[in-house]
Amino acid sequence: MFISPAYAQFGGSGTGFDMMAMLPLVLIFVVFYFLVIRPQQKKVKEHKALIDGLRRGDKVVTSGGIIGTVTKVAGDREMTLEIADGVRVRALRSMIAEVLAKTEPAEAKDSKKQDAAERPEPAVDYYKMLGVKKNATADEIAAAQATKAGDAAAVEAYETLKDPIRRKLYDSLGHEEYVSRVKA
Repeated sequence: MFISPAYAQFGGSGTGFDMMAMLPLVLIFVVFYFLVIRPQQKKVKEHKALIDGLRRGDKVVTSGGIIGTVTKVAGDREMTLEIADGVRVRALRSMIAEVLAKTEPAEAKDSKKQDAAERPEPAVDYYKMLGVKKNATADEIAAAQATKAGDAAAVEAYETLKDPIRRKLYDSLGHEEYVSRVKA
């Protein structure tokens, strides 16, 4: 009595699997994969490659909008950014949103093809210049400088290493960075 004539005319048992009913769902998933999931995976992979390729001197933008220059890459999780003259902050590498300017890597030269006369002089730091170890005392540094009294570079090295503040700055920045900042 409560069954309509339309239900009464349905001859099937209703328990079978209808493939045609699933086809729109499968098509929606395929479209969703190619338009949303796959591009997102590609973007994540490119961002990881960008983060792994960071090195000193790169100009970057953090996800918070801070623009800075990478001064030190510490491990695989964090780095130090210089956001203003003398203002440095530590940031997680994963927080980098964009790289504005990339430093070019030094060209690799085949040492077998280069003559010894063509090879560039290796960068010498102040400790090697004076012939002392990094943990040398002030007296050892003074004695080493006395043996190289006529050498202007040795005098410059001695002046830097005898002052505890300048020595600490030299040790933290490295030779090239220290020299470029002091002479600038």
